Order: sequence, then structure tokens, then C-alpha cells
Amino acid sequence: MQLVWGPAGHGVTDYGADVARAVTRVVAQEPQDRVSGIRIARVANLDEALGAAADATRVHLHVTDRLLGSSLEEAADALERLAAASRVTVTLHDLPQESDGTGYPRRVAAYARFVAAAAGVVVNSEHERRLVAEHLPGSPEPHVIPLGARVAAAPPYPADLGTTDLVVLLAGYVYPGKGHALALDAASDAVRALRADGHPVGRPVVRALGGVSPGHEADLALLQRRADERGARLEVTGFLADADFAAAMRMPGVPVAAHEHVSASRSMLDWVEAGRRPLVIASRYSREMAELRPDTTDVFEPEDLADRLVERWLAPERTRLDGARSLRPSLDDVAGDYLAWWRTEAPR
Repeated sequence: MQLVWGPAGHGVTDYGADVARAVTRVVAQEPQDRVSGIRIARVANLDEALGAAADATRVHLHVTDRLLGSSLEEAADALERLAAASRVTVTLHDLPQESDGTGYPRRVAAYARFVAAAAGVVVNSEHERRLVAEHLPGSPEPHVIPLGARVAAAPPYPADLGTTDLVVLLAGYVYPGKGHALALDAASDAVRALRADGHPVGRPVVRALGGVSPGHEADLALLQRRADERGARLEVTGFLADADFAAAMRMPGVPVAAHEHVSASRSMLDWVEAGRRPLVIASRYSREMAELRPDTTDVFEPEDLADRLVERWLAPERTRLDGARSLRPSLDDVAGDYLAWWRTEAPR
């Protein structure tokens, strides 16, 4: 049983649904597969999860603490109850890090309970495997299966990406540490440098493709004040349906992924699936992903972002991928990895 827990539109829920559909698709092509007959159940709460798992010999779900309960402790309780009812394996997301601030000790305790309850654990990067070792000492080593792309190759992209304004595009929710403040400062500095060299550049614009994360409305006000002080414009689209989000990612501008405390990032894949080559802030994870999918991202140090924005305003073709660029591993590749793991390392 592949359990998809949570609302449509939540990144972890949507990715879990993508993987579940890919697994059933791959299994359908292999009728003799020993892990065949895998069903998908969508649930919104623990009662629904327990009901769906009642007749399942094994269950797999994608886990982040915010999906499973209204508190960290409630989330851990929920997974433990599910594990008592069926054999549960999990893919962990949003692993604890020191950057969690005051919530760090409670997140460590909750994730330690997740690991202890599960019969097997997957993470989506070597970086996350190391996070488990660093922050959940004594836990069994998880299996690594990278995030899968929805398409195996980058789609063709319109030739004209130039803009008069210097536009920076950031995808996803607005909240502290996501990179919006860095982008505002860098875009303002880039425009100043371009004007000093005589280029007819317009205003610095930072466009957030998404809404404000609940509870962070005051942080948006601070960002707006920062934009005003720097002579920049901050635009927040609000929530975008899938088709509108995909279209917005293909608009002229410089795509940037600057989440400072990333565990693993679906938004990097969103950009490349749209045919874009984003600027991605340097981290252990971003360097690993640059090796996994070569020539699909450009890793930058924070102090270099303004210079990178200047380069891409002058040469906007650098913000798109060649149409034939491989984005593998794809979701089907990942589905095969899960099936192999379930057969061997996490057997029935």
C-alpha cells in the first residue's frame, strides 16, 4: 500500500503521489514483479490512514512532521500508531538541522521516533543521509533514492528571454530564509552596476511565484519595506494552480533558488523541468544535485549573486536549458529504485 497523506498542493504530498503513480506504472510493465499489486490510498488524517492500512501487509508513505499532526509530538504518535497496525516504511523529508532554531530539539526527538517506528527509511540525497548521521545519532543508515524528475529531458524553451527590468524569479512559499531578502539586495546592486556601465536597465524586480507561508505575513511586510528602501519592486503572485505555476516559471527573468537551509528541494527540479537553468545557492545539497544532473544548475556563493544577475541580464539565454538535456533520474527511474529496495533491503 502506497499511502499519500495530506492535501494536494503540499510539496511532500504531491511528490509522494508522483512516486506512487510511477511505481504503479512501472509495476504494470512488469507483470511478474514480486512487489506487484501495489495500491494507492489518499488520506487526510490518522483515522483514514489506519482504515486504509487495515488490510495491508505493508505501507509506505512520505513523511514530514507538519503533515502527520498539529504538533511534532502528535505527528510522531500518529506514525507509531500506524506502524503498530501495519509494517511501515517511510521516505523522510525536511530533516532536522540547527537552523530549525528553538524547535530543533523537539524536531530531533520527533524524527528519532519516526525512524524507530519504521521498518525501513529512505532519504532523497547523500546530504540527507549525512543529516541523519549528524542529527539523529544511533539511527540505522537510511537508503538514498534521489528525487525523480517528472520528465526525462528538458523541454524546448522560447528563444526570447530578455527583459528591460532586471527580474529575479523565486518559486514557492515566502518565508524567512527562502532567499527573497538576498535577491532584493543582489538585484538592486546588479541594476546599479549595469547603469554605471551605461546599460539601459529598468528597475530591480523580485517576483515570488507563490503565496506567503501562513504565519509569515509580518515577514512579507519587512521584505516590502526592504524593497522600498532599495528602490526595488517586490511582487508576490499568491498561490498558483499547477498550469499557472508552470507558465510563470517560463516567463522572462532570472530563476534563483536561494533557500538557505535546504534539506532536499523539489523547487530545483521544478525549474529544470520547465526548461530553466536556475542560479542555486551553494550548499552541500546543491553541489550534490549539480553532480547528479550536470549542467542543469549554476551554483553561486551569496556574495556573488549580484554579479551573476548582471551576467544573465546581459545574456538571458544562459537561463534556459538545451532541449535535449537529460534530467534523469526520472520518476520511473526512482520507482524502479523503490521496487528494488522493497524486494531486498526492506522485504515483506
